[in-house]
Amino acid sequence: MRGQFSADFWRLWSVGLISSIVRWIETVVVGVVVYRETDSPFLVSVVTMLRLLPMGLFGAFLGAFVERFDRRLMLAAMMALLALTSVVLAMIAALGTLQVWHLAVGALLNGFGWLTDNPLRRTMMGDSVGRDRMSTAMALDVVAQNGSRMIGPTLGGVVLVAGGIEGAFLLCAGLYLLAVGATLAVRGHRAPTAHAEPVLARVREGIATVLANRRLAAILAVTIVFNIFGWPFTSMIPVIGRDQLALGPEGVGLLTSIDGVGAFAGALVLAWRLAPRFHAASYVGGVALYQLAIIAFALAPGVVPASVALLLTGLAGGAFATLQATLVYLAAPIEMRSRIMGVLSVCIGTGPLGFLWLGWLANRIGAPEATAVTGALGLALLLALRPLWRAI
Repeated sequence: MRGQFSADFWRLWSVGLISSIVRWIETVVVGVVVYRETDSPFLVSVVTMLRLLPMGLFGAFLGAFVERFDRRLMLAAMMALLALTSVVLAMIAALGTLQVWHLAVGALLNGFGWLTDNPLRRTMMGDSVGRDRMSTAMALDVVAQNGSRMIGPTLGGVVLVAGGIEGAFLLCAGLYLLAVGATLAVRGHRAPTAHAEPVLARVREGIATVLANRRLAAILAVTIVFNIFGWPFTSMIPVIGRDQLALGPEGVGLLTSIDGVGAFAGALVLAWRLAPRFHAASYVGGVALYQLAIIAFALAPGVVPASVALLLTGLAGGAFATLQATLVYLAAPIEMRSRIMGVLSVCIGTGPLGFLWLGWLANRIGAPEATAVTGALGLALLLALRPLWRAI
């Protein structure tokens, strides 16, 4: 498998792996600390959703903006900024003055790093492998991301207990610096576009292309359903783990990792066997199974059934994540891929609406009940979009 792709692909793949490990370390560490300090599921959800806010606000603009600059240098600069953010938070924690609002600001800044993933890193990966191998490349990327979901949450819980929150953030800073080095080592990449149109004009053109292309519109509609009614449930894992399943930080980390185990296995199978004729079924079916598994997790009476449900969310989420970027990349016109991938980031960035909804509802009826209701709403909306499925 390794010989099929260039060294540049594997460097960009490693950047994604490192960034995803850090993201999951921070998700567990910040979630546990915020809930410990505030005892509020809503605030846990708000801090988590701040990572997605930049996608919704700036995704389309970044996709158009990067066409005029060196993608490699922009990605390296973003990784360096995230390393600096982690160092500052570690220093504040070491001084004993860390507050929830510090973690919220850090989550927002980290969201800008996540914002760069589709228009910068994944677009560069696609250019390095070509159309024919894009689905395999994305499956391998999802393997890395979900391998990190096995490593990151467990590592986050252990480091939080052993080294405190300052130790966790110092570890994150060191990992981000590794990502900077890997990015700067990339050699072959598309040159910036000379004499490009103004950013706003390119943004309008990208959005108009999506609206006029029924296939792209259908793919992105399913993405919105997943990110509003599916993905936000991850913010409730620490809450349900502590209150309903009576787990400590290490247990919460392990529980969160199970989702990653399923996603890792699912993406690995897709990288090996997935044929293009099954892309649409795996994409839509993955979202449907994900919503059902969310409901099962929320209503699980113990650790074992909750773990099985999270294994299923991982398998389903792996299929969705593999095909989300693949389908958009393949459907987008070549000269507009960064822009359309930026629009994809905007659709992913609708997630804050789901985090706010889920946190608000959890404060009123409880985290398990709110999670189950949200999963059911997502499944109902997905079924309502059935007329669009053929276009995918």
